[in-house]
Amino acid sequence: MQHAPIVAAHWVYLLGVAVIVLTMIWRANVVVPSVIATLLVALAWTHSPVAALASVFNASFTAAKELFNIFLVIALMTALLNALKVLRSDIRMVEPFRAIMKSGHTAYFVLAAITYVISLFFWPTPAVPLVSAVLLPAAIAAGLSPLGGAIAIAIAGQGMALSSDYVIGVAPGISAKAAGAAVSAATVADRALVLSLITGGIALTLAYLSIRKSITKADERLLERWQAQSSNGELARLEQEGSFDKAEIARGTADGQRPLATQAQIDKELAGVPTRREGWSKFFAVATPLAFLCVIAVMVLAKLGVGHDLKGGDAAALVGGVAAILMICASFITDDLRKFLDTSADHVTEGFVFAFKAMGSVLPIAGFFFLGAEPGLSAPILGVPAAQAPSLLFELIQTAQAWIPGNEFFVAFGILIAGMITGIDGSGFAGLPLTGSLSGALAPSVGMEPATLAAIGQMGAVWTGGGTLVAWSSLIAVAGFARVPVFQIVRTAMVPVLTGLAVSTVCAVLIWH
Repeated sequence: MQHAPIVAAHWVYLLGVAVIVLTMIWRANVVVPSVIATLLVALAWTHSPVAALASVFNASFTAAKELFNIFLVIALMTALLNALKVLRSDIRMVEPFRAIMKSGHTAYFVLAAITYVISLFFWPTPAVPLVSAVLLPAAIAAGLSPLGGAIAIAIAGQGMALSSDYVIGVAPGISAKAAGAAVSAATVADRALVLSLITGGIALTLAYLSIRKSITKADERLLERWQAQSSNGELARLEQEGSFDKAEIARGTADGQRPLATQAQIDKELAGVPTRREGWSKFFAVATPLAFLCVIAVMVLAKLGVGHDLKGGDAAALVGGVAAILMICASFITDDLRKFLDTSADHVTEGFVFAFKAMGSVLPIAGFFFLGAEPGLSAPILGVPAAQAPSLLFELIQTAQAWIPGNEFFVAFGILIAGMITGIDGSGFAGLPLTGSLSGALAPSVGMEPATLAAIGQMGAVWTGGGTLVAWSSLIAVAGFARVPVFQIVRTAMVPVLTGLAVSTVCAVLIWH
């Protein structure tokens, strides 16, 4: 088989990847290095300063076209959340679970379960503040330590739910797109879901065993002691480090959220809903989770060959459509006929603001890695026909194939470690274009499917940078709400999460080899 010749553009691209990874390790923002690397690679390939300058725009534009459905789903889900907050339906959704927190042991698993479910549908955006405000105080009063509560929330939300991102589909969408046109985002999502459940199950169990001795008998004085604590002053500094606004990703629309420690405080919060709309507040608290359970049922049945066949981005489109209709209905109930038109539009606008605040930085980063992917993505960036466009990363790996051990476990753990290294900057998503591209390029050399390697790389990147293994990630929001030193959470979660990642990677190779 004849290999494509390695030219200056390949070396410039490789240097750009190295610089971006080093920048991530230094916990600095990688947008500027990505833009400069795109410019230099395009200049080396086209030898045209005009085409190189245009490539800076084309890279982000191509990434935006490929990934806009992700931004749209985030915006619509956030819009729905804002509409539910006006009716206080979000509080009503989780309040009943306070009653089953009879002990600290029960509280740990209830916190994890509720955080996981909410994070799966809305990201950890509302899960962290909502669970922290409504359920965490009850868990602490039941005897669970604040550290135990923080660990349960972080592993279930920032780890399990965010690493699979099964419903909203941000992570699998980016991973699949970078891995190549033949790779299905649905396949990556399915495999990431399995790996996230394996990793999360092991991590939650081991973490529980490590903190169980700190669980005490239920006592209201535990709550008073917790409320007297202050948040760690390190958090404000850590928020500014890395590629994304981590606090924005984790807190989302939770500005001004206060702990609702007692039933009286919850009742006072719910009393803000006018009496004539109280019934609707309860209705949407039930209707919203039921609607999304129906969405999940349709998605599962479709995979089993029953009902409507969901192809490509149909699953994300269904989620976004349901969110939009629920948001419009909730806004209509909240306001009069004329005002609800403006309110609905405002919710959508706020949703897009949040989506671009949380994920906008991914566009120039993804644009650079798309430049090294298949010709179908690099051609519009370079402004050349697809027949003349390179596949820089694939060609580099093809040339170096003799030095790459043809062992499935070696490559799988290599992708996992690459993902974890990119996650060091604390974003969780900045490294997905790289791990996806590497998966697409390395998979043929060991006879594995790119979707499997992309899911493994996604696990490494998101579990590390999404908010369980580095302190300067969205874990800062969990630490702030739980009033626990963020580095203490990292130390406690480290061994359980690393063990879970190692086991899930082995399982991935054995199941999908």
